[in-house]
Amino acid sequence: MAKIVGIVLIVLGIAGLAYKSFTVPGEKKGVQIGSLDLSVQKKERVEVPTWAGIAAIAVGAGLLVVASRK
Repeated sequence: MAKIVGIVLIVLGIAGLAYKSFTVPGEKKGVQIGSLDLSVQKKERVEVPTWAGIAAIAVGAGLLVVASRK
């Protein structure tokens, strides 16, 4: 189990360093007039800090090392 989590963290860390940001779709509640409901679809951009990508890779590598010693 630790090997799988380690590999996933390494992949996510590399992806975070490569892409640096990603968009998340969202919906903002608008106006409701009677049975008419207006809402706005918007995309929110989320920035991935460099330190988070490096930390994910380091923790993933640590988990792989610990799992291989067992």
